Amino acid sequence: MDTKASKYGTLYLIPTTLGDTEPLEVLPLTIKRSVEGIDHYIVENEKSARRFIKKITPRKSQDLLEIHLLNKYTEPEILPDYLKPCLQGRDMGILSEAGCPGIADPGAAIVKLAHASGIRVVPLVGPSSIILALMASGLNGQNFAFNGYLPIDAQDRRKILKSLEKKSREDGQTQIFMETPYRNEKLFSELIRTLRADTLLCIAADLTLKTEWIRTRTVSEWSGMTPGLHKRPAIYAIQG
Repeated sequence: MDTKASKYGTLYLIPTTLGDTEPLEVLPLTIKRSVEGIDHYIVENEKSARRFIKKITPRKSQDLLEIHLLNKYTEPEILPDYLKPCLQGRDMGILSEAGCPGIADPGAAIVKLAHASGIRVVPLVGPSSIILALMASGLNGQNFAFNGYLPIDAQDRRKILKSLEKKSREDGQTQIFMETPYRNEKLFSELIRTLRADTLLCIAADLTLKTEWIRTRTVSEWSGMTPGLHKRPAIYAIQG
């Protein structure tokens, strides 16, 4: 038994919804039970995190919450201080802005520190847009890679797309990536211009929402279509 970990609190990785969905429609009761018992959180956005906690546990006092921000502006040097409550024996939670902490999310940095400190880490069940898109795509779920955001520069992006398509053809590996919602339509146009006509392309938008929309087509079949992706969270997957 790890006696050090038994003296510490536990770090819970708490998934959130992927959009404006009632939490208990897509999240298990373990999320509610965990949030009820935790007052110390590490989050991407304090306002949305507090709103989520209030939806899950309306009676929980917001004044008792201790919240630390972890986003692209957070200095790495202060991260060890965030785990002090755990080291003092209190449980903590990491909340992603959407989906699962540590997956396309800065929470991984805290999780790495927790392991180095001997703190027990518990991932809780919840929606991941990446996994849901892959499940629904019909593409290879035995061999896949998530590539995050593609480069903003058009020339660099086309080069990466060609590279991912080539790897997919050679290795049978599904290549998954995402884009900022307001740039979706530009990316879609570039996918049609850049990829081979017979490459399979899956687009999964608004996952778990009432407007959820998922289609897998060849690039030639997508050509001429206007899927209407502007400002809709979307995941893309290709397989050559």
